[in-house]
Amino acid sequence: MSFRAPSRPSGCRDFRRSNRISRRQVLQAGSLSALGLGLGDLESRLALAQQSGDILPTRRAKACIFLFMWGGPSQLDTFDLKPDAPSEVRGSFRPISTKVPGTQICEHFTGLASMTDKVAIIRSLTHDDPAHLSSGHATLTGQPAPVLKSDADPPSAKDSPHLGALVSKLRPTTNGLPPFVAMPWKAYHPAAPGGEAPGQHGGWLGSAYDGMLLHGDLNDPNWHPQGLSLPADIGIGRLESRLELLKTMDAQRAMLHRSLGASSYGNHQSRAMEMIGSSSVRSAFDLTRESDATRKRYGRNVHGQCVLMARRLVEHGVPLVSVNWHNDGKNFWDTHGDNFNRLKNDLIPPADQALSALLTDLEDRGLLDETIVAWVGEFGRKPQITAANAGREHWPFCYSGLLAGGGIRPGMVYGSSDQHGAYPASDPVTPQDFATTILHAMGLPTQTALLDRQQRPHRITSGRVLHDLLV
Repeated sequence: MSFRAPSRPSGCRDFRRSNRISRRQVLQAGSLSALGLGLGDLESRLALAQQSGDILPTRRAKACIFLFMWGGPSQLDTFDLKPDAPSEVRGSFRPISTKVPGTQICEHFTGLASMTDKVAIIRSLTHDDPAHLSSGHATLTGQPAPVLKSDADPPSAKDSPHLGALVSKLRPTTNGLPPFVAMPWKAYHPAAPGGEAPGQHGGWLGSAYDGMLLHGDLNDPNWHPQGLSLPADIGIGRLESRLELLKTMDAQRAMLHRSLGASSYGNHQSRAMEMIGSSSVRSAFDLTRESDATRKRYGRNVHGQCVLMARRLVEHGVPLVSVNWHNDGKNFWDTHGDNFNRLKNDLIPPADQALSALLTDLEDRGLLDETIVAWVGEFGRKPQITAANAGREHWPFCYSGLLAGGGIRPGMVYGSSDQHGAYPASDPVTPQDFATTILHAMGLPTQTALLDRQQRPHRITSGRVLHDLLV
């Protein structure tokens, strides 16, 4: 019996959205500048958001840990199994019961199965872009890529800002820590002509909002964050003198180049030196302060230690940390071949262990209610298994993701898919909706606009808030 995916249900809408804004919103954005209010002034924007009807939540998350499962996890083999589907669709994994009665997930998510009362499972994520790079942009920014359905277009200044860059702009930190940290690399696909996925930096906001990248294997005993240690011949006193000189130079440079935004590099240098000079900042990035038992609980592997670092950073006051699935040398979650062995042996175990440890740790520390945890890839996998190599091809039309903490309603399943996991059967959710809901739960005004470097206004979101997912 051969599988044929059913056609898209007639009730499903076109999921591409534009971030074009109305004339009224342009005037509103301009009025902030005319009044001398900085575009990063969150309180001013909150007031404007309320005037424009953007009802913000009373319970606002302080931080978000965004776990990006680069490559595209199979919905049919993770959180939306179809045990009654034909064998060429359902595969070899079995569903197991979970903490929430009536909710089943894959048998290999043994840790998460006992914690589903803390998460919301979304089974109706959907879009129509099968390319890694452009759909990665949509996932990380909540906006369509400048070039759709493309694996050939690398990052550019036309990209929308990463969610972390938006948080940096609207909720800058004052504790010496960066507001946006990503690790352990910029997501890159060797089979994509464009290489690095767009949407992982400041985009049209500018390089000042690129965020900090923690690169490398955080499980390596010799790993340390680059740029946060002093050369042997430079003490703290000498560093402070250099920092004061740099601040003076930055102020002069800003006066000369303010309109061109040419001081971004100097600002990065200044912040880096301030971070080096702060013992509390250096402590936040020091994994050796965690017990061996805690590090083992997260998993002594790249992903587990990145997730542990993410918990440390939000605990110290970083509002957004993005953990990209690391370069495992095997094409990540892009399981075109050997799907089931890859998932069972290499992908699900470390992902399940780290996520379970994170949820437990955040709850034990009283941080789960104020920290959103997102777990999602850029798309799903095709229902039909490729017989020749037991793989699954790209499938953006229906896939699954998770949200937890930070005002997300726990213990629920949002949306559903059809009998083969091919298309949403109810409550379709776009990447734009997913991102907009996160920003809304963080108390950011999703209907407002920001100006790019050419002073052109852009809506910061183009999706809708999924209010049923919120407490």
